[in-house]
Amino acid sequence: MADQNSGRPAATGRKWRYRRQAKRPLAYNQVYYEDLASPTSPAQPPSPASVGAVRPGPPPKRKPKTPAAWRAWQLAGLTLAALTLAGYAVMSQSGGAARRVLASLPGQPPHLTLLLAGRDIVYCAPYTPCKDQDTRKVWQPPNTDSIMLVKVDGTRVNVLSIPRDTNVGPFDPRKGVASQKVNSQYWSGGLDGLSSAVEQITGERVDYAVVVRTDYVERVIGALGGLDVTVPDVPSYGDPKKRGIQFDDNAANLHVHLSPGPHHLDGAQAVAYLRMRKGLGDDYGRMDHQKQALNQLISRLKTPAGLAAALPVILGGLGNGVDTNADAGLVENLTPFLSQFRMNFATMPTTEIKGTFNLAVDPLALSKLWGSEGDVTSGSSVNTGVSVRVMDASGKALGPRFIRALEQAGYAKVSLETTTASREHTQVFTQTEVSAAESLADLLNVSRLQGIRFPIQSGEVGVLLGEDASSMYAALPQ
Repeated sequence: MADQNSGRPAATGRKWRYRRQAKRPLAYNQVYYEDLASPTSPAQPPSPASVGAVRPGPPPKRKPKTPAAWRAWQLAGLTLAALTLAGYAVMSQSGGAARRVLASLPGQPPHLTLLLAGRDIVYCAPYTPCKDQDTRKVWQPPNTDSIMLVKVDGTRVNVLSIPRDTNVGPFDPRKGVASQKVNSQYWSGGLDGLSSAVEQITGERVDYAVVVRTDYVERVIGALGGLDVTVPDVPSYGDPKKRGIQFDDNAANLHVHLSPGPHHLDGAQAVAYLRMRKGLGDDYGRMDHQKQALNQLISRLKTPAGLAAALPVILGGLGNGVDTNADAGLVENLTPFLSQFRMNFATMPTTEIKGTFNLAVDPLALSKLWGSEGDVTSGSSVNTGVSVRVMDASGKALGPRFIRALEQAGYAKVSLETTTASREHTQVFTQTEVSAAESLADLLNVSRLQGIRFPIQSGEVGVLLGEDASSMYAALPQ
């Protein structure tokens, strides 16, 4: 995005001039510019300093794009991970510095790191989306507001959501504030620029990158049958006199109006729900909801019916809505293991940079989140002393039987809440107790989500029993 402090674009090689918006007052002038370089021009590499571990030496040469037909086949499995976000912490199982592999030998579990990002709509004038969403002649450059780093280690898939305002390397007061944010790196530097920025932030190697547009996300979510969400019963951001979500952003043509309770959203409604921030609290709340959505959508993709429904749309949209540098053959290694994937989600911890809206990586918290050598459960044992709050949305009064089973497994601090039946998938989530949540998720064989805005207290682990729980735990005694 253009540097709002200086009014100049963040990258060089652009002609520019001031243009004041007529439709809404601003404290600064907007900048209209045309990028004179080609969209694939290499970006200026980021500063070698970083908060996390940094791979020594110059970045490796990245493999060129493959023909669309090859890309289509290799993306069929993992492209969905970008759909929500849509999108989306690596609690890595091995160090990233020495990793640059497609996966492994045919028939062996895959091992790779994939960067996924959802790109904003581009505008050619205030309130006017460009007809050609791939144009570089824009009124305001788009950001990648949903960024996830995904590590696939066999059947274990760990996902790190990176806040959009995270600073790339140490903050430099001599540079534009916006130009240092990770969400501006794709527009200025393409896939390589965004990948290098994420490597610097996380200390992880990025093997492949995928950036998707919102219209592509909408089509694939629709093919998977939409998205089931539960709206909390709280005063709305847009109108405190009402409950649920009442959100309107006319500039982005984003309108979400949902009453408290369960809802089934089509593709367009799901994209609007996943794009909004203030209606869900803030950027951290949005990332937490994106984790839940991604978990649900991947669960559907793992089924034969879901894959059959989504695959034609995924393949048909690769030339219109997806930018990637991935290699051929990826899907051949992923497909046999897709149904076995178990997802773990986390949000990268950050601290505010004084005097700005930028965020710095918190290395100590990140180390605790990832654990020893990136293994979130390394050196830990089952923590049955943690407080567990069970939210029964199964619709089958499963809660009491489930509580007894947890108590028999050694969990002594367990509470139960019964809520409206929900089609959301059963999941374990927490804010701070990552190891304890991981142990419980292993016991229950469900996904584990860590975030900042989940509806539990610090020090607790939550369990949401969705409608699928009645079949998953049908053997529980009456």
